Amino acid sequence: MLRIDGRDNKDLRDLTITRDMNKYAEGSCQIRMGDTIVYCTASVEDRVPRWLVDSQQGWVTADYGMLPRATKDRSPRESKRGYRTGRTQEIERLIGRSLRAVVNLNALGERTIQLDCDVLQADGGTRTAAITAAYVALAQACSYLRERNQMKSWPLRDQVAAVSVGLVSGELLLDLCYEEDSRAAVDMNLVMTAASNVVELQATAEGAPFTVKQMNEMIALGRTGLAAIFAKQQEVLADLPT
Repeated sequence: MLRIDGRDNKDLRDLTITRDMNKYAEGSCQIRMGDTIVYCTASVEDRVPRWLVDSQQGWVTADYGMLPRATKDRSPRESKRGYRTGRTQEIERLIGRSLRAVVNLNALGERTIQLDCDVLQADGGTRTAAITAAYVALAQACSYLRERNQMKSWPLRDQVAAVSVGLVSGELLLDLCYEEDSRAAVDMNLVMTAASNVVELQATAEGAPFTVKQMNEMIALGRTGLAAIFAKQQEVLADLPT
C-alpha cells in the first residue's frame, strides 16, 4: 500500500520536538509529527485542588485546545461558544491520566503542574502528539523544581508517550495522518510507558468488528513506533538535571 506521504506501513511520520519554546513557563516544547503541530507548556502552581488540601500530595492536570485555523475550515474558539466540547474534555482527561500514571504525586508536594496543549495545526494524531509533548514539558517543570530544592526526590517514575495505529484497506498502518484516519476500519490510540506498561488503549471498529489477533498485531506495531518516540524524548531531555 502506497501511503499518501510515501511512508512504509511501519514508519512514523517525521518527528521533531523542540524544547524551551516559552521563556515564562517552567516547561515548554513544540512537537511536530508530519503536519500535526502541538505547542505545550507546563506551569507550576503552589496550590492543589480542594480535595487534596493538607494531603501532602500534588496534582498533574491538562487543558487541550485547537486554534481556529488548525484545520482546513475555521472552527470557532470554545470560549466564544461558551462551552467545551465533549471531545475536548475527553482528550484533556486522557492527557492528565497518562501523565499521572508516571508521576509520584507525593514527591511533588502540595503543588499542581498544569499542562496546556494547543494544537497549532491538525493532520491526525493530535491527542497522541499532545501526550508525548506534555511529558517533555512535565519533565522540564520537574527539573525546574529540583534545581530549586523544592522537591526531595525526582517524581517521574517512567516516560510516557502515545501513538496511533489503524487498519486501512486491510493493512495495518502506524501513526495515521488525517486522510488515513478518516478511512480507517479500525482506529487505535495506544498510550504506554517506556517500561512497556499500558496506560490506555482506545480501539474502535468503524464497521465490522476486529479480532483479538488483529488487536495484538496493532499493539505490537504501536510498540515499535513508541520505542522511537521514547528515544526522541530521551534525546530532547538528555541534558536535563534530575
